[in-house]
Amino acid sequence: MNDIITQVAVTGGTHGNESTGVYLVKHWQSHPEEVKRDSFATELHLTNPAAIKTMRRYIDQDLNRQFNLKDLQNPALQGSEQQQAKMINEQLGPKENPRVDFVIDMHTTTANMGMTVVFNSDHPLVIGTAFYIKQKMPDAHLFFQPSDRLEDNFLRSMGRYGGLVIEVGPIPQGLLRHQVSADTHRAVMHALDYLEQYNQGHKPEIPAETTGYRFIEKIPFPVDEHGEIAGMIHPDLQDRDYQPIAPGDPLFITLAGETITYQGEQTVYGAFINEAAYYDRKIGLSLMEKVRIAYPHSKGNDLS
Repeated sequence: MNDIITQVAVTGGTHGNESTGVYLVKHWQSHPEEVKRDSFATELHLTNPAAIKTMRRYIDQDLNRQFNLKDLQNPALQGSEQQQAKMINEQLGPKENPRVDFVIDMHTTTANMGMTVVFNSDHPLVIGTAFYIKQKMPDAHLFFQPSDRLEDNFLRSMGRYGGLVIEVGPIPQGLLRHQVSADTHRAVMHALDYLEQYNQGHKPEIPAETTGYRFIEKIPFPVDEHGEIAGMIHPDLQDRDYQPIAPGDPLFITLAGETITYQGEQTVYGAFINEAAYYDRKIGLSLMEKVRIAYPHSKGNDLS
């Protein structure tokens, strides 16, 4: 028997300077018929109002890193986003037994990642929704990072079955662009459509498995003796998200003109290349491995 979805939360503004999700939530608040489905209720939430008001990613901490169960239960954590996460936990949760079944959290990136669907749960509802979005939007990339829902610190983990991050770019922070907004809008509509059909017992045909990516590690920028960034993404790598990076390929070029190459032993793939939001941590890019993601009802929960 299928799990039944009764409450879906669509969220924007988790990062206050990612305007696409903010304005889509406001649009749907004025046009609720677009997100209405017969078999479940769709809620709309602007999740970080203080950061939205100041057009900043966050006030004190990254809100999208505050939803680990232990952190939500820790009264000593009193930063702006830490308190906001606790408030969201009261609205959508509690995390141990959430009121909301599924979360669709909208984000944008300054990196050239196109449409990316980020998810961490191997529940059929989550993987099926991601597969359906990719089926409808073939250029979409699936970024699967399995983890325990209670330990996951992302907002998407507030759903009973988990949820998805819709990540679209490139777009500068704080701006709106039609294509990014349109792609985000389409992805959310496809997700809601899939959940509606799943609820009604008419699950669309989706592949038994598909290609995706899994996080390996974050690669920092080169720094000088003072810890200051001393290099840039190499021009041969810039804007080449999800393209292969082979051993010896250039990653960075220093301000002095020295090329720094990838020293790994196997081909990997870049993502969040030159993401502006990661400069505070001096992160230049993430490395990914390509994986095959299996739909659980088709081939168990195996990923290879």
